[in-house]
Amino acid sequence: MNAPLTLPAPAKLNRMLHIVGRREDGYHALQTLFQFIDLCDHLTLAPRDDGKIQLTSEVSGVSHDDNLIVRAARLLQQHSGTALGATLTIDKQLPMGGGLGGGSSNAATALVGLNHLWQLNLPLVELARLGLQLGADVPVFVHGHSAWGEGVGERLTPVTLDTPWFVIIHPGISVSTPGVFQDPQLTRDSRPITMARALQGGAPEWRNDCEAVVKERYPPIAEALNWLAQHAPSRLTGTGACLFAAFDTQQSAQAIAQLAGQHWSTWVARGLNTSPLHDALGYL
Repeated sequence: MNAPLTLPAPAKLNRMLHIVGRREDGYHALQTLFQFIDLCDHLTLAPRDDGKIQLTSEVSGVSHDDNLIVRAARLLQQHSGTALGATLTIDKQLPMGGGLGGGSSNAATALVGLNHLWQLNLPLVELARLGLQLGADVPVFVHGHSAWGEGVGERLTPVTLDTPWFVIIHPGISVSTPGVFQDPQLTRDSRPITMARALQGGAPEWRNDCEAVVKERYPPIAEALNWLAQHAPSRLTGTGACLFAAFDTQQSAQAIAQLAGQHWSTWVARGLNTSPLHDALGYL
């Protein structure tokens, strides 16, 4: 049986996020640019021959069976018909409810990692279809490349983005994503743009349509955004609570992060076009 694996589950940023409509199923139609950063959780996967799936780490506010890691493992187990199980341990660094995709990334690392550990040899496109059952952001983590996303974020086209240094601030609160998307003041009719235009970057294309509602509902996020905007163009990632700004050098990013760290949890991270998970397993 294979030895245990410890694999990264990277965070993502939405470099832009437009809401271009509302679908009949109640979900919103989006246009977004996903980019990975080198800020990661780490998931250790150890095989077991009794078929059990056990997550040994407790995640605050999430029961064992509801954790996306466990759900992903069981989904892959059922889909593949394998008799193997796994013991899973998560070293959690990414904030929950932060808009960095931590739960979705954990699920994707479980799918991709167990596919390798159990020697299932399923293609990434098949794993991504499974992942979509767990959440709209899971497929981009499964595919492992910066991407232009449409639909609910699951229709992906790989792209190459610039790779600046980012200052990421977490204002210390969690955001209710359903609450944001149900808010009557949310912009839902942004005019669709082409991927080519989006890749040109800059205002007004690189904005987040959730930002106005989130700032109104969560004053601490508005405070942090206003502070960071004094130093560089800044925006929300996903529905927040995290926000970010890009800098040309690590030194300049660290200087702003040091100031921000006096008030909030703050990280400096490098933008990436390929996922550290896929680099670790030699996919890309």
